[in-house]
Amino acid sequence: TGAPLHNLYGPTEAAVDVSWYPACGPELAAVTGSSVPIGWPVWNTGLRILDAAMRPVPPGVAGDLYLTGIQLAQGYLGRPDLTASRFIADPFAPGERMYRTGDVARWLTNGAVEYLGRSDDQLKIRGQRIELGEIDRVMSGLPDVAQAVSHACVFNQAAATGGDARQLVGYLVSDSGLPLDTAALKARLAEQLPPHMVPV
Repeated sequence: TGAPLHNLYGPTEAAVDVSWYPACGPELAAVTGSSVPIGWPVWNTGLRILDAAMRPVPPGVAGDLYLTGIQLAQGYLGRPDLTASRFIADPFAPGERMYRTGDVARWLTNGAVEYLGRSDDQLKIRGQRIELGEIDRVMSGLPDVAQAVSHACVFNQAAATGGDARQLVGYLVSDSGLPLDTAALKARLAEQLPPHMVPV
């Protein structure tokens, strides 16, 4: 049909799509990496790739991806701590903010951006964004829980055929030393977390 296909990138915190790259034609044919780049910023949006000292990195060097522009969210509802750690002052534009994505990326020689992975504990399982730190925080607040950690794993590697077979698992240590009521704890988690973030 001749309709162009584009790879769009963007987190919820920045109005979903903030960059684009052609996923067909000569641009796609020129890709030398293992995936389609996330590309160039859309109108009214900026992409910054910075090192740990908040300095811009040269093309080809991996760094942390930050987003700028008017489309940034105000923050996280009821989570001023998370808002303060993710939405920070833009050192290159006084009075402006930028969003720390947690993604690692690099500039390509054509000015596009290539996504390389994550620098934090966020992951995606079957297209759903998972914040392991948020799960850990909620589990740690459950009754009689001294320590908690979540993890994504494949239970039966032999049966894992195609798709994403990972499942969330929660590990809890009882504060009292008594066995925990897992059914009651899962019910409490279901009250505080979306279904895709409740460990099995």
